[in-house]
Amino acid sequence: MKEITVQELKQKIDNKEDFQLIDVRETFEYETSNLDGENIPLGGILIEADKIARDKPVIVQCRSGKRSAAAIMQLEQVHGFDNLYNLKGGILAWQEAFDPNMPVY
Repeated sequence: MKEITVQELKQKIDNKEDFQLIDVRETFEYETSNLDGENIPLGGILIEADKIARDKPVIVQCRSGKRSAAAIMQLEQVHGFDNLYNLKGGILAWQEAFDPNMPVY
């Protein structure tokens, strides 16, 4: 599984690179804090796979990296995606590196 660090993600954001960010946490978690990605909770990821780009890098994130890894495995196995990257450490790593005041649980 391909991974990306929060530092690499921030660089992509700062450089205004073309990529899609998918947040697979539950809606209530997303509403607490997010990185402006599209919220598709893990439970519906296969049903909503048509919302995920195939023509550019897609970074999948959650709280710590476990649910996003599960989402990537499902999408690769069932739908054949090959452009997915797991955000290593999830939003917790982002908070630690860039935004210590970000509310996370």
